[in-house]
Amino acid sequence: MSVTIKDVAALAGVSPSTVSRTCKDHPSISRQTKEKVRKAMAQLGYEPNFQASSLATQNSRTIGIVLPPSERETYENAFYLEAVRGISILCNQRQYINTVITGKDEAELLQVIKTTVRNGLAEGFILLYSREGDPVVTYLHEEGLLYVLVGKAFRNANQTIYVDNDNVMAGKEAAQYLISLGHRRIGYLSGDHSLLFTGDRRSGYMLALQENGIPFRPDYCVEASFLPEAENRPLKELLKMPDRPTAFVASDDIFATYLERICLEMKISVPEEISVVSFNNSLLARFTDPPLTSIDINSFQLGTEAAARMISHIENPNLLATKTIVPHYLVERKSCRSPLQNQEGITP
Repeated sequence: MSVTIKDVAALAGVSPSTVSRTCKDHPSISRQTKEKVRKAMAQLGYEPNFQASSLATQNSRTIGIVLPPSERETYENAFYLEAVRGISILCNQRQYINTVITGKDEAELLQVIKTTVRNGLAEGFILLYSREGDPVVTYLHEEGLLYVLVGKAFRNANQTIYVDNDNVMAGKEAAQYLISLGHRRIGYLSGDHSLLFTGDRRSGYMLALQENGIPFRPDYCVEASFLPEAENRPLKELLKMPDRPTAFVASDDIFATYLERICLEMKISVPEEISVVSFNNSLLARFTDPPLTSIDINSFQLGTEAAARMISHIENPNLLATKTIVPHYLVERKSCRSPLQNQEGITP
């Protein structure tokens, strides 16, 4: 019985597509992975069939969509639904299949990715997140596998295909909008700080303060990775301060809605006493009371662009890694107004 490309992949511990790309000396495959595959080919006596290899690549039209590890919160965030919708629509048009990959934690997610690769079930992966020290990205990079990030690369930026917003600029514009209304005491409410977009938006917020001569106050920044009742205390303590913020930039509509709920519990009026600017422009932003002023990051287009980059690199293996920036824009609603004069220490 003749040796197949799947036999080589199994022995080398890589995907069939990686073996195919190694046969073509594809630059996206690392030197270490190529050496491992070629050693397996020699050990099995495999003779590359370039016609069959090309056909296998053409028929491998499944793209894995990877969500960040989470037991619950990820699946409640409208950003991921919109991004998946963008990916799916383009994949349908180009006759590619997509499959969603999830895990309750990093270990489970990484194991699912490895199983998918080992069984040759995906030609490449779109990660709908980017975070510091992510083991999934480390594994994909070390194995020389094709992947696209939605978010900027933490490492190996010149070798990574990614699609992102300019989150520093977006954070700056959100804070600048509040400053233009007259706010000087501006807080920042965010989620998991290991996610790179959260840090970038915070950097933009700080840059706007600096450019307007407003001192940065670390005690005005509240970070939480999830939103159970136990996480209420830091925000409530901040809102009890006599010089509390008169406005907040929230890194996501979910956090902004959470802030509005806490303000309601504490009988603090939005926007009369606290203004709020958030991100994503999801259904939450439109249907909460008051409706949220929000930065629309074009979640659907982020997904579409990620799928387009993935398919381009599948069909044109010699392409260099590309970086795509999707524009954002501010949608004004009723969650913001000029601060009451006495809130800023000025006599009415």
